[in-house]
Amino acid sequence: MSTRSARRPLYGWLTADAVSLTGTRISMVAIPWFVLTTTGSATQTGLVAFAEMLPLVLCKVLGGPLIDRLGARRVAITCDLGSFVAVGLVPILHAAGVLTFPMLLAVVAVAGALRGPGDAAKDSLTPAIVAAAGVPMERATGLASAVERGAGMIGFALAGALVVAVGPATALVLDAVSFLLGAAILGWATVGLEPRLGSTTESTGGRAATDADEPAQGFWRELREGWAFLRRDPVLVGLTLMIAVTNLLDLAWASVMMPVWVHDSGRSAGLLGTMFAVFAAASMVGALVAAAWGERIPRFQTYLLAFLITGIPRFLVLAFDVPLWVVVVTFVVGGVASGFLNPILGAVFFERIPAPLVGRVSSLSTSVCFALMPFGGLLGGVLISGLGLSWAFALVGVAYFAATMTPAVFPSFREMDKRPASAGTTEICDSGLTNVR
Repeated sequence: MSTRSARRPLYGWLTADAVSLTGTRISMVAIPWFVLTTTGSATQTGLVAFAEMLPLVLCKVLGGPLIDRLGARRVAITCDLGSFVAVGLVPILHAAGVLTFPMLLAVVAVAGALRGPGDAAKDSLTPAIVAAAGVPMERATGLASAVERGAGMIGFALAGALVVAVGPATALVLDAVSFLLGAAILGWATVGLEPRLGSTTESTGGRAATDADEPAQGFWRELREGWAFLRRDPVLVGLTLMIAVTNLLDLAWASVMMPVWVHDSGRSAGLLGTMFAVFAAASMVGALVAAAWGERIPRFQTYLLAFLITGIPRFLVLAFDVPLWVVVVTFVVGGVASGFLNPILGAVFFERIPAPLVGRVSSLSTSVCFALMPFGGLLGGVLISGLGLSWAFALVGVAYFAATMTPAVFPSFREMDKRPASAGTTEICDSGLTNVR
């Protein structure tokens, strides 16, 4: 097989992710801005984030065994097609003049329910993609992180321009189309990928099969097996809980606090999109550096330093009335540092999981990490209403610092620096570590 054809799944996977993530970043600006400008309520803006994230988390948990049974590729494509329909309903209903707030909550809930297993399935393809392309795990996870950041840069910039030009509801048309295009690209690039690489999904009517063609296990038993693997290692549990807290605080920051900061300053959605785009562009630079040299840098120390730089500073500059250029510089520096995180954490995660358990373990671990995210928007709204925006930024920043620096006091977390004997494989190390992103 030629190198070009061997790399097709990798390049197609990255391209499909770039397309769908660009659309998702548009919705991250368009939906909160739509609610904030039509209701003027930070609390209702937080409710919309809650309505999307709660089903996303629940369906991500329950989707793990289905990914292992049906195959990650099939689940990813199906969920993207469903997301095309769900997200497309928002501009259609708005144009028809029938989009009420409860109806918006219902639609974003369906979109979240589809995104949960869809995102988990795309992540679960990583070991198969790495094996097909023959690249180190850090290279693949670094490129994936760079694509995510690049898609954020483009998507946020587009979002700001589109919201100003055509309105937030109409801007969601591009988000819907991105899911359809992403599904088409992923389907083309990964034809035959899982069966060729010995996936647990064989030609047995869509059910999971072992090498001995044992009967498919019960759904709940498979879920328990994934959980048993996930909770065995204290480092894995610690990282999972830490990231759950940071995800909660990040969502409060992105879905409510940042939109309110821009809105209350009398600026347009263009600035909101620009600020997110600046952070994402800087993150892409960091991720590309991590992709190139990540396999040669110490993971634990880099992890701590990156969180120290990208964490509390961006909250504190928004808590105080500093010039806009200071905020921009802080976002650039913090963005570069954040770009190192996902490549490192992703590599640790996928190096430690056995191939037959990738779907359910990755779904469970990321679900735990996402478990508090439904409350992020609510937290942001409540803090702003009760304390004011500046105190809300300061409090969330201090909590972020405490959560991300906690691993520094536990020596066991240094096991993150252990690498498998053969890079780029899904071999399980003695520590049994997994990781979440």
